[in-house]
Amino acid sequence: MDTRLTMLTQWVRDLPGFDQATPRPVSGDASFRRYFRVSGDPHGTGSQHYIVMDAPPEHEDCRPFVAIAHHWRSRGISVPDVIHEDLKRGFLLLEDFGDELMLGVLDTGNADQLYGAAMKELVRIQCADDTPDYPLPAYDLDLLDREMALFPDWLLTRKLGLELDNGERALLDTSFAFLRESALAQPEVTVHRDYHSRNLLVRPGTERPGVIDFQDAVRGPVTYDLVSLLKDCYIRWPEERINQWTEQFRVLSADAGLHKADRETFRQWLELMGMQRHLKAAGIFARLAIRDGKTGFLKDVPRTVGYLVEASSRQAALRHFHEWLTDTVVPAVEEQIGPLEIAGQ
Repeated sequence: MDTRLTMLTQWVRDLPGFDQATPRPVSGDASFRRYFRVSGDPHGTGSQHYIVMDAPPEHEDCRPFVAIAHHWRSRGISVPDVIHEDLKRGFLLLEDFGDELMLGVLDTGNADQLYGAAMKELVRIQCADDTPDYPLPAYDLDLLDREMALFPDWLLTRKLGLELDNGERALLDTSFAFLRESALAQPEVTVHRDYHSRNLLVRPGTERPGVIDFQDAVRGPVTYDLVSLLKDCYIRWPEERINQWTEQFRVLSADAGLHKADRETFRQWLELMGMQRHLKAAGIFARLAIRDGKTGFLKDVPRTVGYLVEASSRQAALRHFHEWLTDTVVPAVEEQIGPLEIAGQ
């Protein structure tokens, strides 16, 4: 018996205008959160759809989500309105942005328009001041290191079964330090931290995407969310288009006063930030498969590792890491998971 669903259903039905509501599953995500759609008429203006978030408090804390949602909406960012909340039990009633994920509608014809709108929304997020009720944590040295450690801990050793010797661990330490220093040297902005095509919703009547899954926001590097968007773990674009969008965003964000970087500096920031993120993502995909039984995420590992191979090939300081990656890691990934996705292949 799903006791939390029973509790959630009763909680919704106790809200004004929802006495007949029956929650219908919408989706889950890579966390313990679940989402349901309900119909109700809280304002006496006719029945409408709403989303109920179920976030078990022993696993998830709703307070950051609520605090950030209220603050970002006050700053004109397209996040859902929090209509009712029960923080103790982990239930939220939210505005419904629909089901049309950006990932599901993207194609070569509409990508410029959709990415253009997503980048404009990202500038709004980056310009947001800190949340009064919940000061955003810093994307600091410890957090960057913990994230990169997911790559050897979960993908290399637990999933692929590689046994790293002292020389390989020293190589990883040196490479991670290089990436960490680049990230910490970038101008600091508000970072969504998971800004990609599966967390952006295309909505009727507006070009602006609906932004979800922002509860892990931090203060950190200016290129972090951009590389999440353009070098997406779930969809790949030709290098030429990524470069065009990167320059478009560089100008937008510079005009907003977020940095003063020239084209080459900004591109280098993006490349190295992308490596840090893709190390983290590849490790998380392996962890989701091993620890949580969500094996569907494994199909995204070859694409994510492919980004690492490409980016490291362009960095003289990471030549040894690139060689080790291609000689040791890539064969194991391709044998156990699937062929890498590399630009032009």
